[in-house]
Amino acid sequence: MTDSREAVLRLADFLPYQLSIASNAVSNSIAEVYRARFGLKIPEWRVMAVLGDRGALTQRELTEATVMDKVAVNRACKALEARGLLAREPNARDGRSHHLVLTDAGAAIYGRIMPLALEMEQRLFATLAPDERATFSRLLAAVLAEAAKHDPAAG
Repeated sequence: MTDSREAVLRLADFLPYQLSIASNAVSNSIAEVYRARFGLKIPEWRVMAVLGDRGALTQRELTEATVMDKVAVNRACKALEARGLLAREPNARDGRSHHLVLTDAGAAIYGRIMPLALEMEQRLFATLAPDERATFSRLLAAVLAEAAKHDPAAG
């Protein structure tokens, strides 16, 4: 049987764990700004960010784009819709689904948050040189692409 202390020491060196901890720390620091200024939770902001970036999407497309559980996406969409920040429009290609879009009010908040998000990104990654940031971004993209190949939900 493995010594539990040895397992904890190995956990700290486990790259997926490090990535998760770093991701949570970054998300939480940014999320506090969204929550305090705009009353948005992390899933709600992710939905708004993807819709603001990509335009109208079905809930299924939004779930794939945010890499969030469909229940979390559904709750976020309902909360945003209740606040008048998101609307459902008929999907002409599939009568069973809707396209989700930011309303004018949602687009206005998205427009106010994006400069804050970019400012926070600058502060959080100021410790990295520009070439390190570019390398880090490429590495994250490579890890994400590889993880997607092994995602049982994608198959």
